[in-house]
Amino acid sequence: MTALDLSRTVGVVGSGTMGQGIAQVALVAGHPVRLYDAVPGRAAEAAAAIGARLDRLVERDRMTAADRDAARGRLLPAAELAEFADCALVVEAVLERLEAKQELFRDLEGIVADDCLLATNTSSLSVTAIGGGLRSASRLVGLHFFNPAPLLPLVEVVSGFATDVTSATRAYETARSWGKTPVACADTPGFIVNRIARPFYAEAFAVHEAQAADPATIDAVLRESGGFRMGAFELTDLIGQDVNESVTHSVWQAFFQDVRFTPSLAQRRLVESGRLGRKTGHGWYDYEDGAERPEPHTAEPARPPAYVVAEGTLGPAAELLAMIREAGIQVREEDEDHGTRLVLPSGGQLALADGQTSVEFRDVVYFDLALDYRRATRIALSAGHDTLPQTLTEAVGLFQALGKKVSVIGDVPGMIVARTVARIVDLAHDAVAKGVATEEDIDTAMRLGVNYPLGPFEWSRRLGRDFAYDLLDDLHLRDPSGRYAPSLALYRHAYATEKREGAS
Repeated sequence: MTALDLSRTVGVVGSGTMGQGIAQVALVAGHPVRLYDAVPGRAAEAAAAIGARLDRLVERDRMTAADRDAARGRLLPAAELAEFADCALVVEAVLERLEAKQELFRDLEGIVADDCLLATNTSSLSVTAIGGGLRSASRLVGLHFFNPAPLLPLVEVVSGFATDVTSATRAYETARSWGKTPVACADTPGFIVNRIARPFYAEAFAVHEAQAADPATIDAVLRESGGFRMGAFELTDLIGQDVNESVTHSVWQAFFQDVRFTPSLAQRRLVESGRLGRKTGHGWYDYEDGAERPEPHTAEPARPPAYVVAEGTLGPAAELLAMIREAGIQVREEDEDHGTRLVLPSGGQLALADGQTSVEFRDVVYFDLALDYRRATRIALSAGHDTLPQTLTEAVGLFQALGKKVSVIGDVPGMIVARTVARIVDLAHDAVAKGVATEEDIDTAMRLGVNYPLGPFEWSRRLGRDFAYDLLDDLHLRDPSGRYAPSLALYRHAYATEKREGAS
């Protein structure tokens, strides 16, 4: 099944930001577009707004004046749904209320032809439930665009329980013909992006709620060590705390209050207080005129150790050994097959975050995971009550000698980046095992939908087959609520692969 012919009309219901964006995408691709809104006059206002954006594209040399004029001629505000009778595709972008969407599609079913494809842009509701009241739900598919739709390339093409392959394929190919990058997924809570992205926010909030670090420090570590475009606190302020919490709550409820998706109490308090982020002038951060952005905690300069003793290769942090040598610090190596620790002159140890806590050992400092230890500009360290001050000083000095800023946080298992990435990897493996999407589509969705530096499976391959599993297993022992229990899919990936290789 191929994409819709450009001569066929696309209808868009809802003239808000998302509706306008979808209409513009179809219009620029070359389709005639009809735009409808239940509020009289809104569709005409939206058409004028789209025209103004096309003018700006011409001003920026991204569109010719002739193409703009032709597009304007194809954009038709509709006064009533009856004008959608000749549409080959209708996309709804109305309020996220199940009853409203169900009623709209029932009305459309009595207007459009039998071969008209129906699509919902829902981000949190079940496509299956939306089509539940239709005579023929086989032609209903999810087309989840990301805001702003004209700029962001990703479109999740969601097949409901009753969606037939022909409809899903036509929707997929149409999105691709519009210059988008479609990914196919099953109708599961949160689809791909909103399901797998939950730990990025949840773990940052959990570290903050544990009094281990302030928002500015956590955000800095996620950006400067983890390689994420924005930290969780600044990103939710941009999205809107109410919007972000609503999606989290929706996914949590849809998974029957699965503890892995439990919303944050701290975020709930922000929403209750009306501190919704940038749009209200205050969220995790203060955006009022003259407000100063808080600085992340950064350790004072410290003297580096003269040498370190490496037990093993340091696993995902192996690059540190070469960097330490390049900084003029002697590395003495001991023969360990799977060591992830450095012994400092004080006798204390420096270990990669593994889901355990410093307080369990006599003298240990943990360091966090980094996307790329050479490019990282900041590293987080954590120490327990029994960690000797000299050990922490040597650990701080070591990373400063490598050109890194150092943030010392509280003694939380898995730290910040490591626990976040491990949980994202786990949810991704679980999603593939349950038929939500392919590994390739999940990686594509997370890179393009939320700008992750790597897709979850790219992370998993870089870290090694057992890193995420072992870290979460250790976290689960320390927090047996089930929040960190590694999935069976991740267990199979880590342990079964190891057993097969051992047998060979």
